[in-house]
Amino acid sequence: MPILQVIVLAVVQGLTEFLPVSSTAHLYLTSWLAGWQTETLQFDVMLHLGTLLAVLIYFFRDWLQIAAQGFGIRHGRNPELKHNHMLLWLMAIATVPVAVVGALFNKQAETVWRNPFVMGFMLIAVGALMWFAEKAGRKERDLASVNLVDSVAIGAAQALSVVPGCSRSGITISAGLFRNLDRETAARFSFLLSTPAIGGAAAKTLWDMHKQHLLHGLLTGQFATGVAVSAITGCAVIAWFLHYLRRYGLRPFVYYRIIFGIIVIALAFIRPPA
Repeated sequence: MPILQVIVLAVVQGLTEFLPVSSTAHLYLTSWLAGWQTETLQFDVMLHLGTLLAVLIYFFRDWLQIAAQGFGIRHGRNPELKHNHMLLWLMAIATVPVAVVGALFNKQAETVWRNPFVMGFMLIAVGALMWFAEKAGRKERDLASVNLVDSVAIGAAQALSVVPGCSRSGITISAGLFRNLDRETAARFSFLLSTPAIGGAAAKTLWDMHKQHLLHGLLTGQFATGVAVSAITGCAVIAWFLHYLRRYGLRPFVYYRIIFGIIVIALAFIRPPA
């Protein structure tokens, strides 16, 4: 893959993975319009590892505290996390639905569902759901109050993210708002919850590469560049988005999703994918 293509797609991934706009749809549209072929295991693991690094780096202290407290060890100073010692296990429970759905429908997600009509519809539908979640949620709870019901509800929502165009962050933040979490908490829990999901996807892709004797394809400058660019961009986006949510709502992203979804569907009629 040419280095320019690697950098462009890594930037797109880093910008859109953590915003509620669907990284899959943006990567697909970018490659489709540019005429690029990207369906390789090396490409998939590059993007997974980049965004996994982003969330691990940004939430490193949080993860240390969450993991320690999950095993009864006092560690860290975050007051919200201190009041929720079960957060590690709540996130483990929330990860089960996406693991099951991903295993059952991975082939469909990578083939028949990966088309502009499905993506366009999901962009619009989840955009409407985000608008309703903004209206319905009371936005009064923080991470200290996250419980089993929240975990199951947000985890079930995350399972829908296997459908291209849905957006993992968009659907899980919406579920958090419906559970009356404040915006920043809903996003923070969404990003923390994405860690095992993205890590699991990366591990599966690495295993598939191992079975096909393709791991040597990771030892390239292009691969390292893609991982680094995606990770750096992702960290910057997480920081910006959490700061943004302290003051503003999701309405601009709702409008963006609906307009983008209409454009994707229109382009599919004008220029059908090969």
